[in-house]
Amino acid sequence: MSSTLLEVTRGAHEEVERLERLIVKDLQNEPASGKERLAQSHRVRLMIDTVTSTTERLIEIYEDNDNARKDEIAALGGQTATGTNVFSAFYDRLKEIREYHRRHPAALVVDANEEHEALLKEEPQVEFSGEEAYGRYLDLHELYNQYINSKFGEPIEYSAYLDVFSQPHKIPRKLKSTRQYREYLENLVQYLVYFFHRTEPLQDLDRIFTKVETEFEEQWADGKVEEWENAIQDGEQVQDQQTVIDLDYFSTVEELVELGPEKLKEALASLGLKIGGTVQQRAERLLLTKDTPLEKLDKKHFAKGSHGSAQNGAAVAPQQVVMLKEIALLEAKLKKLSDLLSEAIERTKDNIVKKQALTYEEIAAEREDEETQADTESDDDEQQIYNPLKLPMGWDGKPIPYWLYKLHGLGQEFKCEICGNQSYWGRRAFERHFKEWRHQHGMRCLGIPNTKNFNEITSIEEAQELWKRIQARQGVNKWRPDLEEEYEDREGNIYNKKTYTDLQRQGLI
Repeated sequence: MSSTLLEVTRGAHEEVERLERLIVKDLQNEPASGKERLAQSHRVRLMIDTVTSTTERLIEIYEDNDNARKDEIAALGGQTATGTNVFSAFYDRLKEIREYHRRHPAALVVDANEEHEALLKEEPQVEFSGEEAYGRYLDLHELYNQYINSKFGEPIEYSAYLDVFSQPHKIPRKLKSTRQYREYLENLVQYLVYFFHRTEPLQDLDRIFTKVETEFEEQWADGKVEEWENAIQDGEQVQDQQTVIDLDYFSTVEELVELGPEKLKEALASLGLKIGGTVQQRAERLLLTKDTPLEKLDKKHFAKGSHGSAQNGAAVAPQQVVMLKEIALLEAKLKKLSDLLSEAIERTKDNIVKKQALTYEEIAAEREDEETQADTESDDDEQQIYNPLKLPMGWDGKPIPYWLYKLHGLGQEFKCEICGNQSYWGRRAFERHFKEWRHQHGMRCLGIPNTKNFNEITSIEEAQELWKRIQARQGVNKWRPDLEEEYEDREGNIYNKKTYTDLQRQGLI
């Protein structure tokens, strides 16, 4: 019954509202693993795209360029060419509804909520290579091979390439004006964009690139693009380097052949001519430009997309400047993508370093473990550590064993105000410090005996209050040092002052 335009409009509004509620409901569920987080992001991205397309369709309906909506509203009001007849329009619509149900007596009412709820259980199929490990690592091996086999690249290891690929400023400027470097840069940016769309589907990369391009245009106009401040002069220098062949010194094809195929190829490319064929054919094609302007040459000599704008062996420099500008913009996008994917790049570096110390069998076994545990294991950052006993954390970020905690009290810090806020690590060190000179000196300064009654007392205020209660209980204002003051011999034995003095006089201590 959604044949009318108004019914289509109502259904579109309902679908948008339902999808918005589903997006909120899906984002309220905290994913337990990286794979679930990725699936959730792609589900939400799919629903957002559906909302966007539906909204665009609604805008077209409301604009009503063909007056279909206006005519349908008028028909509902009973407006016809002869006049207005509300009852006739009503009964015509009633007849249409009855006719529909007569022809479809077994039509079922579909619950749209159940259909959309099924979207929350879907797992979008996202393609990743084995090296990418479901979006955890980058797979730049193909671009790495392209880099080390190029003139601008270096024969380095793959682990070193991961540090270099995001730093195009290290490549000499004169090597960046080649077609090979531009194709490499385009492939690299294309892969990073594709990887970013798969791992961060909710990010609006188009908006990010629009901002990058706006800032780049402003900096380029002011000549403040990093590493590209003198792009116009460089374009002229590049053009001069590419057209170093002065045809005035050559009169025959054989003389040009001696320059070699690469030199001829560069000269033809700078003129926009075809660069294919044998060395003989290249020389013949280049020699044509000596006496004939490029505008008068046959179009068959020009490469596809070239308009022959150069004259007499000298191409127009602005074309080179435009080319350098496009390369600089690609480098700006590369740097921005490297910043956005910095965590994935670091994980890839660590993974490559780790794999270098493993055998092939160990690498294969580790990859199988990652695939089987991807559904059950949580991310390291999101995993909750089970610690019901509130044990202190060890160096590895996990709770220390309980027996070690009971034996040494490792990981616990005890502070004693009487000792001048001195810190003692571990239960054993804390219990031992009550018998050391630092604590005994602090108690003497307070005028309080260092007896067993004050064990576990580290606060000055608590020690003074306890001493007052002891004095009140004993009914005296002075304490008996002969019986209450404690002394310790070299072996760690504890005596009161009287016993310690007697044993010292007898020479037993």
